Amino acid sequence: MTRSERLAFIEREAAELPLSTQADLLQLSRASLYYRPVQPAPEEVAIKHRIDELYTAHPFYGSRKLTVLLRQERGPISRKTVQRHMREMGIAGLCPGPNLSKRSSEHRIYPYLLRHVRAERPNHVWGVDITYVRMPGSWMYLVAVLDWYSRFVVSWAVDETLEMPFVLATMQQALLQATPWLCNSDQGSHFTSPQYIQLLQAAGVQISMDGKGRALDNIFTERLWRTVKYEHVYLREDRTPRAVRQGMGEYFDFYNNRRPHQALDYRTPAELYGRTRSEVESTSKNTENTEAVVVSSATSRGSSEISRVSSIQST
Repeated sequence: MTRSERLAFIEREAAELPLSTQADLLQLSRASLYYRPVQPAPEEVAIKHRIDELYTAHPFYGSRKLTVLLRQERGPISRKTVQRHMREMGIAGLCPGPNLSKRSSEHRIYPYLLRHVRAERPNHVWGVDITYVRMPGSWMYLVAVLDWYSRFVVSWAVDETLEMPFVLATMQQALLQATPWLCNSDQGSHFTSPQYIQLLQAAGVQISMDGKGRALDNIFTERLWRTVKYEHVYLREDRTPRAVRQGMGEYFDFYNNRRPHQALDYRTPAELYGRTRSEVESTSKNTENTEAVVVSSATSRGSSEISRVSSIQST
């Protein structure tokens, strides 16, 4: 279990075991359990929750338009403040302009490989992304791995911080269930990090990354976030991380197994994702050669682009 998952088992109120014993059993630092982080100001929480609502409804809005809307609703607020909140929330407008989900300058960017590829079977194409989940007085972060063909959520996790381990653990959990041909993400620092890249490469997974300012490159995952928030997050008031995790688990069980999707001819993601292996292998043979050509072409374009950027930077 990850540290966040072990922390979720800690009982502070009316616990049968003292915190020191719980820490030893869960292999956690005792000192960390007594640390109480400073809670964000109510005004900051309210602004971030409103940004989340506006961004979910209009993911193409950048910091400029969000600032205008917030000023109309709440009074004076600077664009720099909105940009800082968006960075902390891990979001950026799906429009041309500065990318607020910044990668490290030392991390390699991989080309977008899906311009001429359509997901045609389960585990053909996966998408992974992170979003903000609001709570009364605070917030958490949700990461999910989505099968694009069936819309099945293969793996997910929520955490109180945007640290790397919770993203890696979620992808590791997904890879224990299946191995996709390709996995797509944005260019954020989590997905360009050496640890994440090595994890996918070791599994033999092709790596694809959204182009800057391309709203449609990760459209299936963006639709998932809208669905999760409108059908679950905005309808609840989960006040603790444990309640958020429990509620999210219940919702994804419903989403995968009982919620019919219009785009899937009103079948559930689990119905489509659970096709027999023989069907998958049959489909795979028909597309194997096409995929090889597309990857070769896209990788060549990506290498040329990387060389061009390196040349510009050196000048």
